[in-house]
Amino acid sequence: MRKSPANRCRDIERQAGYLQPEHCAPPPTLPHSDTMWFIRDCCGIVCGVITWCLVFYAEFVVLFVVLLPAKNLLYSLFNGALFSVLAFLALASHARAMCTDPGAVPKGNATKEFIESLQLKPGQVVYKCPKCCSIKPDRAHHCSVCKRCIKKMDHHCPWVNNCVGEKNQKFFVLFTMYIALISLHALVMVAFHFIFCFESDWTKCSTFSPPATVILLILLCFEGLLFLIFTSVMFGTQVHSICADETGIEQLKKEERRWAKRTKWMNMRVVFGHPFSIAWLSPFATPDHGKADYYQYVV
Repeated sequence: MRKSPANRCRDIERQAGYLQPEHCAPPPTLPHSDTMWFIRDCCGIVCGVITWCLVFYAEFVVLFVVLLPAKNLLYSLFNGALFSVLAFLALASHARAMCTDPGAVPKGNATKEFIESLQLKPGQVVYKCPKCCSIKPDRAHHCSVCKRCIKKMDHHCPWVNNCVGEKNQKFFVLFTMYIALISLHALVMVAFHFIFCFESDWTKCSTFSPPATVILLILLCFEGLLFLIFTSVMFGTQVHSICADETGIEQLKKEERRWAKRTKWMNMRVVFGHPFSIAWLSPFATPDHGKADYYQYVV
């Protein structure tokens, strides 16, 4: 059967003779293995700052407009502590998702020495990324913003100024979950506060003037509703992607499945760590993904 031009081109890319390792310089040596990961992208940095400002705004309105004037002290203390803890976990998850290496492939590792170290057998082939001069592991894709190939890249999210990949997907999922929770919590408290204000004197239901109180609450409602919808959809999409063991890019490109099929529970454990514990909900617990094996580079 005659091959299509696209298939012929793909076969050429898979041949080791076309990798041209002599054109790649050795990868740079990092001074420390624990160097913080941060993408210097103006759009992503602005989106990240906006995210933190919106959370701080919600915290301010909830504490000083909604809870401080409340007559029930226990109600104020409980909801204030709960909202503050969830907001702190949301920001911590955002920071971890932003400053954690998502699974970047070493840049410029398509050298002759590295290819020889793979000890390829007859018939085995590897891919080379022409943009970052790296040997691409299976299921890795190149990100034009990070300028690196990312293992199990799902997508690049400007709100966390980073790619969502193999090593930081847990933190991104926690970020969307905690933002959805504080959004829902804020909407419920604002609804109760509006009822309280309508039933009593507006001058007594807030330390601010009635017009300022209404504006602050309406803005919080708009922010909470918008982020509740967005993060809930994103959270559901991420959980479905994890359970199906198929990234967003793989779904869009409809890539052929070449990896072993696992149960949904096992896929969750791969992302969040195993065994199941309270650490799954903590942005401070780093899941153990194991060490990368050379077979990941071989097809």
